[in-house]
Amino acid sequence: MIIRKKFKFEGAHIVRNCSTKRCKTSIHGHSYKVELFFTSNKLDNGYMILDFGLTKKHIKNIIDSFDHAYSLWAEESEEFKNFFKTNSLRWIEMPVSPSAESYSLMFLKFIDHILKNTKFSNGEGDVKVTSVRVHETKTGYAEAFLSDINLIELDIKKVVFSDEIINEWKNKDELLKILSV
Repeated sequence: MIIRKKFKFEGAHIVRNCSTKRCKTSIHGHSYKVELFFTSNKLDNGYMILDFGLTKKHIKNIIDSFDHAYSLWAEESEEFKNFFKTNSLRWIEMPVSPSAESYSLMFLKFIDHILKNTKFSNGEGDVKVTSVRVHETKTGYAEAFLSDINLIELDIKKVVFSDEIINEWKNKDELLKILSV
């Protein structure tokens, strides 16, 4: 059995080294939709795989971090990175170019890590995120499966969130502790 939870965010980026000139040379934005798919080896005491309310604790914080934020590739020039860090309160510096594929893999890694470091207390089984689908447009999406988790080298500890984003997190101290494990 699989369950799905959907989130959304408005974000901006440049996808360097891609084939399309506009995409690789110009800042642009999208209305992203993110679908998370979960499974488990058993149902909890409420006969659920995962109570969707639990996704609001840390998972929503991570995805919402990208709302009205600029996704900055760590390989950009220092001048470019400093411009955004100086002129925008909401930015995320990523160790990979911010494509829909990268987002899906990165969110998969974050959520997998969060689930592995969550103590469940309602009889949940072995809850897993099986895939993450990131819709960048109405007609296109990228989906990363658990079997794809190592397609790119991406250490979630190297994803840097601006102070403004971190300060907006609910349960900030608990999430920071989970992310540092």
